[in-house]
Amino acid sequence: QVQLVESGGGLVQAGGSLRLACAASGRTFNIYSMGWFRQAPGKEREFVAAIRPSGGSGGSTYYADSVKGRFFISRDNAKNTVYLQMNSLKPEDTAVYYCAADRSYTILYNQYEYAYWGQGTQVTVSS
Repeated sequence: QVQLVESGGGLVQAGGSLRLACAASGRTFNIYSMGWFRQAPGKEREFVAAIRPSGGSGGSTYYADSVKGRFFISRDNAKNTVYLQMNSLKPEDTAVYYCAADRSYTILYNQYEYAYWGQGTQVTVSS
């Protein structure tokens, strides 16, 4: 069982930056594939970014086209934490951001492949 707790959300002006963090419980964090998703009001939850477990050829990342070049996912396995650095934020990035985890050595893009979810953190970008 893995428990995930997100932090770092808030209100920021367009063009600004925020860094989200997701702290995971458990001692086997380094074998979990991690992802960030978001859900805006009235919209479906959508994929944002994902990262493979570290080790071997791990550490690969993947991004949604809408955030590529602006958002960066990283992980610190010693701290059981995955981060989402969000730069050049736009009003359309406003959403609740969720962290997700699953025991996999591959990058997971589909929300239905993730077994564990955090409670979400609100990100609001004002124009």
